[in-house]
Amino acid sequence: MQLRPLGGSGLSVAPLAFGGNVFGWTADAATSFSLLDAFVDAGFNLIDTADVYSRWVPGHSGGESETLIGQWLAKSGKRDRVLIATKVGMDMGPGRSGLSRARIRMAVDESLARLQTDHIDLYQSHVDDVAPLEETLATYAELIAEGKVRAIGASNYTAPRLAEALATSARLGLPRYESLQPLYNLVDRQPFEAELEPLCLSENIGVINFYGLASGFLTGKYRSEADLAKSPRGARAKSYLTPRGLRILAALDEVAQRLNATPAQVALAWEMARPAITAPIASATSLVQLEELAQAARLRVDAASMAALDAASAPD
Repeated sequence: MQLRPLGGSGLSVAPLAFGGNVFGWTADAATSFSLLDAFVDAGFNLIDTADVYSRWVPGHSGGESETLIGQWLAKSGKRDRVLIATKVGMDMGPGRSGLSRARIRMAVDESLARLQTDHIDLYQSHVDDVAPLEETLATYAELIAEGKVRAIGASNYTAPRLAEALATSARLGLPRYESLQPLYNLVDRQPFEAELEPLCLSENIGVINFYGLASGFLTGKYRSEADLAKSPRGARAKSYLTPRGLRILAALDEVAQRLNATPAQVALAWEMARPAITAPIASATSLVQLEELAQAARLRVDAASMAALDAASAPD
């Protein structure tokens, strides 16, 4: 598996990341362990999660995904074969949100305990916050100096705020965000491409985009409102059932047939071929799904197919 540098972090990642939001939600412990084993054994290494996963599930309080990953790390002995990326900042309950020094210091120790590891490879600000950038970045500097964190990244940042954070790091001699986790896929192109993509390319920021399959829409699973009940995540795909969305599915079908691939593989391969993208994040809840996604990293989309997908997904 050919690895790619993640910005200037010193971390090298395979071109597909596993989205850990499913662990403890739509994938139980046994399924999660088998998925993680298969993912790593196939040559991939980046596992992305967050402290807040899966707080949205009734009866959950957050930390469920990290806990399962930690149990798998302890059981499998594969810590040295993976890069663990997690996040801080989302609401975990009263007094447990944001990017202040106190919150980050508390959250990192909680995540390390759940993950059963002594360091986090990529620690990400899950969402922008009112805490001063100087305070947030200085706290990350402490964690890096202590060996608790190797590199830091940002998620859900706008281009102006990411640029401001980079300038703050440069001005104060603090660690900088080496990666960005934005929404990006064939359906959701404009927010990233308009301002964030040029910034990431010029500043050498690695990009690990989330919703690489647009909540499953780009697999072709959801082609009408009647299909939305096929999965707990189906409701998220409803907004994509537009003339443009269906046009994108038609183009994916055509390219997939020509390349002897599936729409999901083509959608991810298109992202991997984009100049700013380091590794799309995608999730699977079965070994069959995972094997399909893994093949995307080996799929080469020719120039004509890339152009057809670009045209079909151009904003209306």
